[in-house]
Amino acid sequence: MSETLLKVSGLKVAYGGIQAVKGVDFEVRAGELVSLIGSNGAGKTTTMKAITGLLPLSAGDIQFMGQSVRGRGAWDMVKQGLAMVPEGRGVFTRMSITENLQMGAHIRTDKAGIAEDMERVFTTFPRLKERKDQLAGTMSGGEQQMLAMGRALMSRPKVLLMDEPSMGLSPIMVDKIFEVVRDVHSRGVTILLVEQNASRALEIADRGYVMESGLITMSGDAKKMLDDPKVRAAYLGE
Repeated sequence: MSETLLKVSGLKVAYGGIQAVKGVDFEVRAGELVSLIGSNGAGKTTTMKAITGLLPLSAGDIQFMGQSVRGRGAWDMVKQGLAMVPEGRGVFTRMSITENLQMGAHIRTDKAGIAEDMERVFTTFPRLKERKDQLAGTMSGGEQQMLAMGRALMSRPKVLLMDEPSMGLSPIMVDKIFEVVRDVHSRGVTILLVEQNASRALEIADRGYVMESGLITMSGDAKKMLDDPKVRAAYLGE
């Protein structure tokens, strides 16, 4: 069995008096693509923010590479090898595409490797190469999503977290995004994917977790979950 890279144990996160995440346990092993699915408001994004140090934990622990990272800041998590493609893209709107990608590599000093990875991003997303000097804020939502993914990959993460990458995109762009997620995973990048589009997320995943009202209610092999009547009824509209 592969090494566990990310382990979440008894995670609780509260906003004011509201318990948004109520005691969550899950893990992501090396080389896996794990999908965390659930309806809007289930606590998925809150969980991702807690993992990356953007929100404090009220209880529980998060271990990355075998060590507790509770209380560490987001900047430190990137140095450790954890990168996130945030919900809503979060690109630097007044910077060019090239500058955004350079920001993704800010923790690195290997100039040749950075140039090589920049070229790989441009090969993966030819549209970004065509517009490499364009300001990120003038791009479409789909193009910004490509840029956010490319920027995260520039840090050479050990684990890539993706929060709702298909949200608000056209069907054609959704196809492209999932194609890239599959491609990145095939290159050996471990991925935790949070998605409302349950069928697409489970189709490309190794394992899946279902989150409802701040709790994990189901987990297992992603392909088996796709065929589960309860998952199909709740998330696939059948």
